[in-house]
Amino acid sequence: MARSRASAKAAGTRHESSIVAYLAERLDDDRIERRSKSGAKDRGDVTGVKHLGQRIVIEAKDYGGRYLVGPWLTEAETERGNDDAGVGMVVAKRRGVTAPGEQVVFMTVGDLVALLTGERPA
Repeated sequence: MARSRASAKAAGTRHESSIVAYLAERLDDDRIERRSKSGAKDRGDVTGVKHLGQRIVIEAKDYGGRYLVGPWLTEAETERGNDDAGVGMVVAKRRGVTAPGEQVVFMTVGDLVALLTGERPA
């Protein structure tokens, strides 16, 4: 069955919602929530996640198991800048895997350093 725009949007919403619920429960933080879309100044799909005092921008993607890592990382970096956050990352849905804790995360090594140290590398 081919994916329509409506079914793709619904899948994306389900994925975002499952990631938000999982993070809010596992991090014991009810401030984690889905962020409304804001056009050209988009600041990511998930808000309220912090580590070492810095905000983390999360872009959630469900492309039916396809991964477009380069474009997604570029989007996450743009949204990190729009949000003046310390880290940007992508949480991508794995095909056939529904458990939110079993999805994959893409980030640059620079973002990994920022996550681990609390500081953006020069």
